[in-house]
Amino acid sequence: MSHDEAEGAQLQQRLVGFVRAFGLHRPDETPCGAPVPVSEAHALSVLAELGPLSQTDLVHHLGLGKSTVSRLVDHVVARGWAQRTASAEDARRKLVGLTPTGRDAASSIARTRADRIGRLLDRIPPHERPAVLAALETLTEAARER
Repeated sequence: MSHDEAEGAQLQQRLVGFVRAFGLHRPDETPCGAPVPVSEAHALSVLAELGPLSQTDLVHHLGLGKSTVSRLVDHVVARGWAQRTASAEDARRKLVGLTPTGRDAASSIARTRADRIGRLLDRIPPHERPAVLAALETLTEAARER
């Protein structure tokens, strides 16, 4: 096994370990333990931050396919967390926005996430935190470059 192959195997092993330890492999709950699929939690977070968006904009912000986002929007609308409304600029264009119940759900998930991240951060020695943050940034950028 070459040096690059060995490093690739180590990266894969560590990523899989992190995914499992953080709970990213659970389809019906967020890593912080909220009983909401991760994709729905991300959609709520984006809509809470940016306000009503078209499904096309959600596709861009979530990094998911059109049909996946369409099903995702159907789910959050069915839960009463979001609603579709006509755009003020173009009545043919539908926007997805949070309902008051959706804003409450997004706030609750955000608080739970902040608590979990805070506990995680507490377990990382302060002198190691800058290196962890830099490594995560580097890994995120590398993952974006498909």
